[in-house]
Amino acid sequence: MTAYAYVLWSERLQKRYIGSCRDLEIRIGEHNRGRQRFTKGGIPWVVIYKEEYSDYSSARKREIYLKTGQGRKYLDDILGH
Repeated sequence: MTAYAYVLWSERLQKRYIGSCRDLEIRIGEHNRGRQRFTKGGIPWVVIYKEEYSDYSSARKREIYLKTGQGRKYLDDILGH
């Protein structure tokens, strides 16, 4: 089953959010309907980066990496933020 590590951007908060999920469309909808406490104040969220994996465990590991200092630097380098 396909899974994703993803990065969202909120223009309102000028912040990004890093997550992982099995169904990206459903997950983005949940964020933009205010169903997640952390992202509720930043609606609308826009996908600015995603990586596809064959299993959720790999996507979750990548999410954890992207939240580290090295991972944030990687995202800054490729996204130009």
